[in-house]
Amino acid sequence: MTAHRSLIRRVAAVAAAATAAVVLAACGGGNDSSAGHDGHDKTSSPSASASAQEGEQNAADLAFAKGMIPHHRQAVEMAELAETRAQSPEVKKLAAEIKKAQDPEIKTLSGWLTSWGEEVPKENEIGEHAGHSMPGMMTPEDMDRLEKSSGAAFDTAFMELMIKHHEGAIEMARTEQADGAYRPAKDMAGDIITSQSAEITRMNKLLGKS
Repeated sequence: MTAHRSLIRRVAAVAAAATAAVVLAACGGGNDSSAGHDGHDKTSSPSASASAQEGEQNAADLAFAKGMIPHHRQAVEMAELAETRAQSPEVKKLAAEIKKAQDPEIKTLSGWLTSWGEEVPKENEIGEHAGHSMPGMMTPEDMDRLEKSSGAAFDTAFMELMIKHHEGAIEMARTEQADGAYRPAKDMAGDIITSQSAEITRMNKLLGKS
């Protein structure tokens, strides 16, 4: 009888131990799963945050867009004068290339400002921006002199003024590259520096200065 009771106790103890092991395993599995899920959340959070920051613009980007639009408009106006006043085929070709490059950039810059909720500079807003004179801009007297000239005199005046104008645009573009945050604007600034530096070299050669 005593041996029988002892056997029953041993069976009961083994069963209890087995039950406890199952419970602990289940709890452990739940904790592992939960930890894994939490880890996933923490990993995805910075990536979502970085994605939200893409395409942000800053004050330098705004200044670049608002300044470069009237600056480009004046270059296009100068280029259009060359269509009927220039004598040199090289000058006419260069002027056409300037207009072809800068017209689309004006549209792109205007689109950025509109998407940012900013006002696009008016057509006649060419001399001043935010209280600061834009580098390389022609004065009304410069434009009047260019408009009244023709032939070889126009060619010389056009190139001398356009070199100054391009140098101003390059200065603005370098500021954007240094201080801007909006990647497409920084990329455009790089294109302006490359293309207009090459055009300055061409004009200096035509003027016999290099």
